[in-house]
Amino acid sequence: MTSAGLLMFRRKQEGLEVLLVHPGGPYFRKKDDGFWTIPKGEAAEDEDLQARAKTEFQEELGFAAAENWVELGHVKQKGGKTVHAWAFEGDLAPDFQLASNSFEIEWPPRSGRTQQFPEIDQAEFFPLELARSKINQAQVVFLDRLRQAVEREEQE
Repeated sequence: MTSAGLLMFRRKQEGLEVLLVHPGGPYFRKKDDGFWTIPKGEAAEDEDLQARAKTEFQEELGFAAAENWVELGHVKQKGGKTVHAWAFEGDLAPDFQLASNSFEIEWPPRSGRTQQFPEIDQAEFFPLELARSKINQAQVVFLDRLRQAVEREEQE
């Protein structure tokens, strides 16, 4: 299984901040550290990964990603999923309202009833150091690669 996603970042006086999203639905309601992620989604076999990342970002957050992406490579998560990522600089509008797609599952389990839940129930900027504890641990390397890319850019 392969996913593609985008990591939006902004520069603040205190340092870099990254936008992470929290999965929606009842299974993640009370889970925090280690459960946030970059906005991403599953790609079909032979699908253009950058196109998938751009689409998923828009579907999960409700606005289009900026261009000029920084390649962050890929990681393999515990469950075997490979995640490809790119980063771009941007910010949320002051009036930002999360506009995520939704999904349906049987809830409560074995009840015979289905309920709709948002794919993403929160989106928030975190300073890099705090993001390290919030993000899925396999994705921490994306934060390191982003920091290195920004430092290289600033030295040029």
